[in-house]
Amino acid sequence: MKTKGKIREYLESFLVAVLIAFVLRSFVVEAFKIPSGSMIPTLLIGDHIFVNKFIYGLRVPFTKHWLNHFKNLERGDVVVFIWPVDEDKDFIKRVVGLPGDNLRFEGDTIFVNGEKVTSQMLRVDADDKLPGRQLKIIPEATANDLNGLRSVPYYRGWEKFDYHLENLAGVKHLMQLDRYPHPEVSEVTVPEKQFFVVGDNRDNSADSREWGFVPFENLKGKAMFIWLSLDTDDKRLRWERFGKWIQ
Repeated sequence: MKTKGKIREYLESFLVAVLIAFVLRSFVVEAFKIPSGSMIPTLLIGDHIFVNKFIYGLRVPFTKHWLNHFKNLERGDVVVFIWPVDEDKDFIKRVVGLPGDNLRFEGDTIFVNGEKVTSQMLRVDADDKLPGRQLKIIPEATANDLNGLRSVPYYRGWEKFDYHLENLAGVKHLMQLDRYPHPEVSEVTVPEKQFFVVGDNRDNSADSREWGFVPFENLKGKAMFIWLSLDTDDKRLRWERFGKWIQ
């Protein structure tokens, strides 16, 4: 009888743990792995992040039906959403346009409702003294003007890009551009109940510029921080990225 009682106690504890994990994953927080380079340098391939699923409201698990909303989506938010083209896939991008916004793209320059999104170009160089061979911003004195930013994440092929600190509605974040001009010009207006997203790897991202708007019902949550980062090329852990908050 004592053995049966212990088995029952263990089983009940296990079921409670599973239930708590299910509730947390469904309503509060969920882990995601970054599979592509569309958000470099903010997020690297192999970064594992936690996403806050509670911040915007409550949604019925495994559906796109929202029970209520707590916080409005804002420009500059890095969000995970169900890809409208294939709803079996989740994407992560940065919000640029909200309902009613007029967006104009002139090459790599973005205008939101006629106002230019500004950015500051950064000069970087490899520095073996920094953890994880991060790219040091030079000259060092300018780092004081960049919200304390002193380095850019290192990854293979970094020499092919230009790096910028973009200011999107007050959200300052890293962005990279190819080193050749993009003369394309386009203009869109974001429809009601939808939003427009782009990648921080601005010239190497399949985003709303290519496949269109994201319905609000597809929103899953806001990216919080990196809890694990694996560099599969160099076969190492990126310790310097552990616990890094996503801006």
